Amino acid sequence: MMAMMAEIGSVAVRIPPDCTGLCSSRLVGQDFLGKGRAFRQVRQQRSLEVKSMRIMERGEPALESIVSNGHLNMSGTSNDREIMVASNPQRKTKIICTIGPSCNTREMIWKLAEAGMNVARLNMSHGDHESHQKIIDLVKEYNAQSKSHVISIMLDTKGPEVRSGDVAHPIMLKEGQEFNFTTRRGVSSENTVSVNYDDFVNDVEVGDILLVDGGMMSLVVRSKTVDTVKCTVTDGGELKSRRHLNVRGKSATLPSITDKDWEDIKFGVDNQVDFYAVSFVKDAKVIYELKDYLKRCNADIHVIPKIESADSIPNLHSIISASDGAMVARGDLGAELPIEDVPLLQEEIIRKCRSMEKPVIVATNMLESMINHPTPTRAEVSDIAIAVREGADAIMLSGETAHGKYPLKAVKVMHTVALRTESTISNTVGHPIPDSVAQAVSCMDFSQRQMSQLFASHATTMANTLGTPIIVFTQTGSMVILLSHYRPFSTIFAFTNEEKIKRRLTLYHGVLPVHMQFSDDAEETFSRAIKFLMSHGELKDGEYVTLVQSGIRSIWRQETTHHIQVRKVESL
Repeated sequence: MMAMMAEIGSVAVRIPPDCTGLCSSRLVGQDFLGKGRAFRQVRQQRSLEVKSMRIMERGEPALESIVSNGHLNMSGTSNDREIMVASNPQRKTKIICTIGPSCNTREMIWKLAEAGMNVARLNMSHGDHESHQKIIDLVKEYNAQSKSHVISIMLDTKGPEVRSGDVAHPIMLKEGQEFNFTTRRGVSSENTVSVNYDDFVNDVEVGDILLVDGGMMSLVVRSKTVDTVKCTVTDGGELKSRRHLNVRGKSATLPSITDKDWEDIKFGVDNQVDFYAVSFVKDAKVIYELKDYLKRCNADIHVIPKIESADSIPNLHSIISASDGAMVARGDLGAELPIEDVPLLQEEIIRKCRSMEKPVIVATNMLESMINHPTPTRAEVSDIAIAVREGADAIMLSGETAHGKYPLKAVKVMHTVALRTESTISNTVGHPIPDSVAQAVSCMDFSQRQMSQLFASHATTMANTLGTPIIVFTQTGSMVILLSHYRPFSTIFAFTNEEKIKRRLTLYHGVLPVHMQFSDDAEETFSRAIKFLMSHGELKDGEYVTLVQSGIRSIWRQETTHHIQVRKVESL
């Protein structure tokens, strides 16, 4: 197999013989950083096209590359060969589907997976452990049978929701009508209903705006008694049982994780789910509390806070820092804060997560009309496209798949819109090298993390320049996550010998994870990976791939050595 290799981050760096001045790995990093910046400037000025490249046998001097007249020219001693670029498009933005009565059968879960579902969400606000166990078992059955696709499981906690009580029949609220909420249990009349939160009276003040069912109805607080909040209806509607209540600009003084949530979290530990989506997180304290619990349980489950309360916004940085990602839960976020702030907050949360190398999910109302209709509104299509263009790792369907009439169509619409939008995103869009890494380059003093970041950036630049997919071999997923963060144009094929890492990587932008046992022979493992991708139509004979070895845990290499190789795919 033919190959071009570059090793970055070790003293022994593969370089042309006339470039001995670059033998220091630190100088190599500095040189690569400078050339990478220049390269991006050239790409912004003109279209960069790779017409041909010369391939050297392993063991021969590496190739020297220059940019000239908008083309990448490789100089060497072998014959010129026309490069073939892998061109099988993969949707990079992942799709999360909430599983409910409309899709909780074996047949439907299989169909959702084939339509594009990457993560199955269990909404613990509905159903019981028995019904959720059935879904978990079906997803695991699918994963055991599927050779080329995997579905991870996200358990979404109910959280401290404030809801109205049961009513015998829907109550019509009319503008100007007086209506009351009481902490007394079991009250249901034409002008008063119960709430499930004992401190509700203490949490609201005269003049507060109460939002019912995410803002479908609204009321103004006029007065309070010991156990009752008296209101005037400003926007009417039909009040049904157990409707969600919010106070504009305020969060309830309830713990983020309730007793029921802890029971559900234990259920998740017992079933080895992949992610927790934690509702109504207000600060980082609850994240640390949950992570300490998981550590005591020896459970390796990632924690994704749902940013949906007013109190979470001032603590956004510390919450994301403590977590393994974030979800923009726009429903309650738009109820507790001015609705016009939601798109700005969405953009800010996505930007913060990307700068901190954490996955970010955009959720709620993305295809709401498809709960009852077979086609989306044009605004919903634009909403998906905006989330994709802003750089979300994943986009989520809630009621659309859980109880909607057209769950499969909703997934297909989301897949098609995301794929089409991704095809229009400029190739110059990426993520800059962190300032701390650039400073380390100038000082020629790298930490292991900074070297990995620099390496991932330039592995992405190489793959983008040559138009190749990236193949990564990983035991922890760390280098895959870094590469995803830099948003390469092509797919990242992540080969791992850990099933849990395979499932976890399904959430990350542009990553297609594959489980494969590694042998002691690196070349034999490489060949099996290439053969697997060719057999599944991901690669063709004559195409090139960028092969990466790096990360925290070494595979077939010294601890501090990083490898990039560009290899031609050849059938044996």
